[in-house]
Amino acid sequence: MLQGPYGSLDRDRPLIRLPFTSFAVGTVLLPLTGLIACLFISLVYHFEDATFTHCHVSNYLPSISAAISRVPERYIWRCCIGLHSAPRYLVAIAYFNFYWGRFTNRLPELVLSGLALLCSLAENTGLLLLTYVSSTETYNLHKNGFIVFIASSLLHMLITCRLWQVIRRHYVNPEEMTSYRWKVRLFLFNVSCCLAAAYFFRRHNKYCEAGVYTLFAFFEYLVVFSNMAFHMTAFWDFGSKEVMVATPPEDKRY
Repeated sequence: MLQGPYGSLDRDRPLIRLPFTSFAVGTVLLPLTGLIACLFISLVYHFEDATFTHCHVSNYLPSISAAISRVPERYIWRCCIGLHSAPRYLVAIAYFNFYWGRFTNRLPELVLSGLALLCSLAENTGLLLLTYVSSTETYNLHKNGFIVFIASSLLHMLITCRLWQVIRRHYVNPEEMTSYRWKVRLFLFNVSCCLAAAYFFRRHNKYCEAGVYTLFAFFEYLVVFSNMAFHMTAFWDFGSKEVMVATPPEDKRY
């Protein structure tokens, strides 16, 4: 029998083994720190350009699109979103498998699980699109990416809350109950902030009042932060799980 460079025990040992809690925290910290860094740099070094509006009225905060469209903010944001996108796709599939195991014999919930997966994939893809096509480059593509991101995000959160409402009826795990409560709170908060941001954006474009665009930008920040927090609830959903990269077992030969 041929001997490899390492024993069977070394070969079967996982190459990477990471608690899912650490995986979730790291995934969320990437866009969080990236956004905070971009906002800080825009306010300190590019204040006039980042807060400029077509109305030429006083504005004190940049929109997220303005904060990530200049250099070096553009590259910081693209790097953070690019690194966090692969884990986001992985988590979307992990949730689908989780729901599939819970709702094996419940067709309506299985359909919702598939829709949740599609919405999660669309949300992440829309985020990548609005990230890598800035508003100063191709505005329509950037705007469409933003629309896809917001619409799929809200629908994903709504479907997720519905699925976890069903889970709550049949399971009594304290962590799952905590996760469900926070999902509902963050979804309602996110919807409220979306409505407030839309109102101030429309009011700014219609009346060109000083400071109104600042209110839009502030609520836009809250929309994104609450979206990140919603995804962070995976901390409770998969708290006992691990992310592992391992060598598959060899087929037995006779």
